[in-house]
Amino acid sequence: MNASESANIIDNEIQPMPLKTRLNRRRFIQFGVGATTALAIPKAFAQTKLKPPAIKDRKLSFYNLHTGESLTTSYWAEGQYQNSELTAINYILRDFRTGDIHPIDKRLLDLLHQLHHKIDSKQAFQVISGYRSPKTNAALRKHSHGVARHSQHMLGKAIDIRLPDCHLATLRKTAMQCRAGGVGYYPASNFVHIDTGRVRHWG
Repeated sequence: MNASESANIIDNEIQPMPLKTRLNRRRFIQFGVGATTALAIPKAFAQTKLKPPAIKDRKLSFYNLHTGESLTTSYWAEGQYQNSELTAINYILRDFRTGDIHPIDKRLLDLLHQLHHKIDSKQAFQVISGYRSPKTNAALRKHSHGVARHSQHMLGKAIDIRLPDCHLATLRKTAMQCRAGGVGYYPASNFVHIDTGRVRHWG
């Protein structure tokens, strides 16, 4: 029932005084105050904002472009991180060149979840690079000056991604608005770098 319907019901319940009854000034004032109070109650209820239901779980979907593997997981459920699901995420985001596996920063997962929610994407994150072993990082540095010596990838705190149903510039802009770490923009290679290091951006 909305506030208008409640007010109508209250109005109907307040019956007009019989014509034979003459209200003196004091009684008239009492009646007016009572009616005003009654009408104010549903208005107060109408202005009360209900809190949205708490998110019961946090889901993420990945598609590793190098291995062809897919994963959809509720990595947070029942008020805590799910270790078995974190293990699955660590595996799909492993260094595909060496097979090395490293724990992925939970803050990075939460940032990805926030991004996906803000963008309202219906697609899985396409992964270009997740964890990167020191050996792989050193090899990539020999071929590219854009690879950092102390890359956040080696700490499990960075990921290079894109979303099929989101323009790359929008993904970058949304990530920057989160102010949760570093954001790198690589339109020529069609991916955005996201990490949980200090807040900064480039590209």
